[in-house]
Amino acid sequence: MPISQSRNASPSALATLDKVAARTPDGATLFDNLSLTFGPERTGIVGRNGAGKSTLLRLISGEAAPAEGAVARAGTIGVLDQRYEPNPGETVAQTLGVGAALAVVARVLAGQGTAEDLAEADWTLETRLDEALREIGLPDLDLERLTCSLSGGEQTRLRLAGLRLAQPDLILLDEPTNHLDAQARALVADVIARWDGGVVVVSHDRNLLRRMDRILEVSSLGVASYGGGYDAYVERKALEREAATRDLAEAKRELARTGAEAQQRAEAQSRRDAAGRRKAAKGDMPKILLGARAERAENTGGRGRLLAERQAEAAQDALASAQARVERTRTLAIPMPTTGLPTGRAVLTLDQMGWATPEGRTIVGPVDLKLVGPERVAITGPNGAGKTTLLRLITGDLQPTTGAVERPVRAVLLDQEVKILSPDETLVEAWRRLNPEGSVNDAQAALARFLFRNTAAQRRVGDLSGGERLRAGLACVMTGATPPQLLVLDEPTNHLDLDAIASIEEALNAYDGALIVVSHDVDFLAELKITRTVQL
Repeated sequence: MPISQSRNASPSALATLDKVAARTPDGATLFDNLSLTFGPERTGIVGRNGAGKSTLLRLISGEAAPAEGAVARAGTIGVLDQRYEPNPGETVAQTLGVGAALAVVARVLAGQGTAEDLAEADWTLETRLDEALREIGLPDLDLERLTCSLSGGEQTRLRLAGLRLAQPDLILLDEPTNHLDAQARALVADVIARWDGGVVVVSHDRNLLRRMDRILEVSSLGVASYGGGYDAYVERKALEREAATRDLAEAKRELARTGAEAQQRAEAQSRRDAAGRRKAAKGDMPKILLGARAERAENTGGRGRLLAERQAEAAQDALASAQARVERTRTLAIPMPTTGLPTGRAVLTLDQMGWATPEGRTIVGPVDLKLVGPERVAITGPNGAGKTTLLRLITGDLQPTTGAVERPVRAVLLDQEVKILSPDETLVEAWRRLNPEGSVNDAQAALARFLFRNTAAQRRVGDLSGGERLRAGLACVMTGATPPQLLVLDEPTNHLDLDAIASIEEALNAYDGALIVVSHDVDFLAELKITRTVQL
């Protein structure tokens, strides 16, 4: 339900952050001295996992208080959190926030309403309910149905319909299209595009971000604002990356030049000092003049050292600043070993393959599919169509109830949770479990290639971010004695930030084996240069 807030002095600002700072529980600064205004426009928030995107939403809503500064709000604010657990017995009507209003109308229609009920009855509610449910693709949904019986994606759309009914002035959405199929993603994007008030959305859905009026990037360097949608943001970032790289090269040259000049001055001063000492040794100069010369030489040398120190410090600061800007724009490179898959090698054959429940309900099939060589296949379809079941059949995690599967090469499934890794094991332990022929040194060397160096290789899988976990999964399955020639991915980008997605896209494009991918991210599939699409 929307959160009522006091009025702001600005007539157009729905939320204003004034010199706000946010810190983690252990005291690390996420951002500080942040001043932003959110009005009736659409703002997309992007950044690496852990950078503070969700924290920024909580500060805007009032759920969290800033460590410093102030937040002012106007009108009403509605929130769509990324995670939601319905209460026991919670119905669709209650999730929509209309349970009490429907009860009032029902009492009046039954002739049991009080004078207060008559005054409060909302006779437009039924029409608005129908419109809101139709808009999010859930027409004719039973209002008495338990919310917990809906899928996660349906619950997300239902809560968005609740916001649509409440009509807050500003809505805050945290990853609203996660776990949604392509059709549901489009519905959510359309609702946001038509929203009359302000919208602030944290998302890695590039199609949704294209509909934004501006993009805010949260990073270790603070919060940067980019006008326009996602494509304009990417273009600006590319220009920043080029400029940052040039600035870094120039800063390195300047540091080298400053060091060389300081060395030259020091050597020249040393030569003058030596000449002075030789002159003094001759004894043909009055002591008072020798003293003045020595004092002048000492002062000159001191000023030279101070100048050199200041120049070196300025050059080092410029270098550090340039390095930080390059780091913010850099994509993490993930090396992919070769699989040696020949072009004409049969990789997978599905012959009238299907799977049904013990009760006889068909989930998948019959499916005919043949992969030869390093083909790239996307499997698409709405939620519930059986895509994940099909992947388990392909990799052998599940046996078909009809037809046959031929898999003459090694295949590995990496799902969105990377369940091939156990949360309680370290990366070294995971690698050795999946590659029992390897030693601890082999594990550490393999993990280092995927940028888990030194103590990072001893981290627990459960402590990794989504992007780190997928990178760890690739490290563990790709660096053994026999890398899989068929890699199967189930919604790999669901928990990844945009930087991690770009890294995974680059790695998978360097993979020379066969690839089968289930994903609702059309941009991700386009980047992978999919050769065939199988629709379920």
